[in-house]
Amino acid sequence: MKEIKVGIIMGSASDLPIMKDAKEILNDFGIESEVQIVSAHRTPEKMVEYAKSASKKGIKVIIAGAGGAAHLPGMTASMTTLPVIGVPIKSSNSIDGWDSILSILQMPNGIPVATVALNGAKNAGILAARIIGATDKSVENRLTSYAEEMKAKVEKSQNQID
Repeated sequence: MKEIKVGIIMGSASDLPIMKDAKEILNDFGIESEVQIVSAHRTPEKMVEYAKSASKKGIKVIIAGAGGAAHLPGMTASMTTLPVIGVPIKSSNSIDGWDSILSILQMPNGIPVATVALNGAKNAGILAARIIGATDKSVENRLTSYAEEMKAKVEKSQNQID
């Protein structure tokens, strides 16, 4: 069994259509991850347990997606020393997503949460891979290949309009 390196958590199952992008890109980089529904408001005990036990399970990075008041990333970060990447989600009760963005972005000093764009779970997965790639050469090599593939796509696009 492979070691899970990234924990992907979200406030509710309705966040899964966005958060699956993090899981998919991590799979592409060969990084094991797990997905859990962990609500800061509806299952606070589960959130506390998850945050406090993640590093003992071998998790190196936590990606936390949340909409609305979006407390999950910050509360998780307050209970672990692991890097936490927040994904603000435009949910049915969001105010155009700005409530989620600001709830995750405006953390107090001492409790950092890296924040990606609204619904930016793919970038959260790439950022988690970069964090892991800082000490894992095989992941670093996959990231380099990924960057080269993106470059080639841009060049191909340019060639199609020239």
